[in-house]
Amino acid sequence: MTELPAPSEAPVWTPDGANLVVHADNAEYLALLPDGAFTMIYVDPPFNTGRVQRRQPTTMVRAAGGAGDRVGFKGKSYSTVKGVLSSYDDAFEDYWDFLAPRLAEAWRLLADDGTLYVHLDYREVHYAKVMLDALFGRECFLNEIIWAYDYGARAKRRWPAKHDNILVYVKNPSGYHFDSAEVDREPYMAPGLVTAEKAALGKLPTDVWWHTIVSPTGREKTGYPTQKPEGLLRRAVAASSREGDWVLDFFAGSGTLGAVAGKLGRRFVCVDSNPQAIDVMRERLAPWT
Repeated sequence: MTELPAPSEAPVWTPDGANLVVHADNAEYLALLPDGAFTMIYVDPPFNTGRVQRRQPTTMVRAAGGAGDRVGFKGKSYSTVKGVLSSYDDAFEDYWDFLAPRLAEAWRLLADDGTLYVHLDYREVHYAKVMLDALFGRECFLNEIIWAYDYGARAKRRWPAKHDNILVYVKNPSGYHFDSAEVDREPYMAPGLVTAEKAALGKLPTDVWWHTIVSPTGREKTGYPTQKPEGLLRRAVAASSREGDWVLDFFAGSGTLGAVAGKLGRRFVCVDSNPQAIDVMRERLAPWT
């Protein structure tokens, strides 16, 4: 197993510095970054899959009016929520112990007008929603985006799973940045029901995004197994950041966020602990680093 560089060896981020591809344990590296540095953070953490076991979890949600039974992050009041006994993946406890502190760091690193996008699948998104409600506050939940696609295996004993979930949270619900004018438009499904001008312009996307996966034979393909399509990230970056803003991905994988950010004139930090991901990103993001 390749040893990760020590935090002291990681490149130093500065507001007027260069874009960065960082080979590091993200928990250690995030602690080196200053509060409020990023307008947008996107993360696509490893999905928690494995053998099924039974477990009854306990978590907390923000309580209105200070009526909760526990005091937590930033002195806010929380109520304990006991989940019903159900089936969870084998690494459930370790997975959330792993992910929760990193998402708490994301809250710290977001600018006051910043937005977090957390990309998961149907196995974990419900638990992530409860945890993020506790970390950010339910009033900071903006959207659950459904990314729908049509490629892959075809189940015959259930409805085939053909979507991922992206939870969107803002740091400040009364002051976050969102520019719908910068977002690509979609064709109307029934163009005959709108004016010719509207049909030509297209409509603003909803919270269901239809977009194919990265083509196995397309120019965008890097060979990295969990690569996400640039079109998916382009929409989020365009809406939730401005030209010149800093964006962050600390499960960066193939570097799609960095590629999109570079093309749109944003500045980026991409962090990953996998040396194969670093090799892919250094080649892919060379024009902007």
